[in-house]
Amino acid sequence: MQTSPIPAPGTRAVDVQRLIDDHPLSRWQWVVFALCFFVVLLDGFDTAAIGYIAPSLIKDWGVTKPMLAPVLSAALFGLAAGALLSGPIADRLGRKRVLTVTVLLFGVATLASAFATNLTELSVLRFITGLGLGSAMPSAVTLMSEYCPTARRSTLTNLMFCGFPLGAAFGGFLAAWMIPQWGWQSVLVLGGIAPLLLTVGLLTLLPESVRFMVTRRQPVERIRAALARIAGPQVHQIERFTLSETRVVTNERGGLAQVLARSYRLGTLMLWVAYFMGLVIFYALINWMPLLFKEAGIEPRTATLISALFPLGGVGAVFFGWLMDRVEPNRIVALGFALTSVAIWSIGQMTGNVGALVVCVFLAGVLMNTAQSSLPALAAAFYPTNARATGVSWMLGIGRFGGILGSLLVAQMAAMHASIGTVFLVLAVPGALAAAALWIKRDADGFADDRDARTALAH
Repeated sequence: MQTSPIPAPGTRAVDVQRLIDDHPLSRWQWVVFALCFFVVLLDGFDTAAIGYIAPSLIKDWGVTKPMLAPVLSAALFGLAAGALLSGPIADRLGRKRVLTVTVLLFGVATLASAFATNLTELSVLRFITGLGLGSAMPSAVTLMSEYCPTARRSTLTNLMFCGFPLGAAFGGFLAAWMIPQWGWQSVLVLGGIAPLLLTVGLLTLLPESVRFMVTRRQPVERIRAALARIAGPQVHQIERFTLSETRVVTNERGGLAQVLARSYRLGTLMLWVAYFMGLVIFYALINWMPLLFKEAGIEPRTATLISALFPLGGVGAVFFGWLMDRVEPNRIVALGFALTSVAIWSIGQMTGNVGALVVCVFLAGVLMNTAQSSLPALAAAFYPTNARATGVSWMLGIGRFGGILGSLLVAQMAAMHASIGTVFLVLAVPGALAAAALWIKRDADGFADDRDARTALAH
């Protein structure tokens, strides 16, 4: 890539995003990517872990499936609360600070969960774990997005977000291997120690977002130091930095006032609906699929391994990110959800044929997780810098209630003795609703996106 020359000393202002866009990806940006990727990877691992250890809990503690519902949903309530609280805080105090504290929190809580002795203790610890998990995800997405070149933002953000389904799938394969040897507690011990080690890396290596530093008018020396790692030491010649927004800033305070402003309201609501519906599907299946397959007559270990294929399919988000950087992104993600609806229904029709079931689960996982993993990039591109963390986190937070509904919905259908075909037919409906919401959001982008009048912040 041809790089633009660094302006001479005395230059009035240089736009930080243009500086990032005009230089190839540096080693430092890949460090940011790697750290955020591992945060999301461990987020997926710890979120899904309870579903994989559920059959062992039923056996060891002598509990029933309905009794597990509070444990399975406790983390989801924490995820929702953490996401709703963390975004506005990250827009005020910084992405790095919130990310580091929350990774530490979910690491400690997951490790403590391994030593729980009853369902009440485990439910409380899973709620605390959820607070950390829900807070870490939006900060990681926002920070990564703000260090990306504009032309590759969706691709790189989606690639980073692939860590979530990979972590969830990795948890399934590890659980199938670890639980028979060391018990269900070993999965939680691993899920607690890994984030504690990652916290050290975040403290020592992770930079603050340069876009955030400009909007909060932090010292120019800090901004220079961060950008020098991308554009070289010539950056120290620049006297002043600006940030031009391609999205209209209707409220200087940012936060929810910006996210729910008139020009953003419809798009915000449609993002909430899409993420909510996607998580109805994801958490219903990630928490209950092993048990559903076991009841359908599939051997428990095989049921766990087949279920682990579902989150593994999220690696397709890289291809969607590449398309989103080149084609109207709302249409791409809407198509993914529409196809998800068909694929989810097909799972319920194939439980009598293990070979066909493996194919259907993996295909449904590719489509569903690819579409769902693309939503944070879609949200990050929709909001201006002063409200980006809030916009992303509130989409994730509102969506977590969909995860709660999904888990409770399957529990209710199980109590009603619904057939496995009926369960998957019901879970196909949210995919169609998510597709419709994103189709509507296309119109909202026209109001929020102002390419001619660019809002500039300077420091």
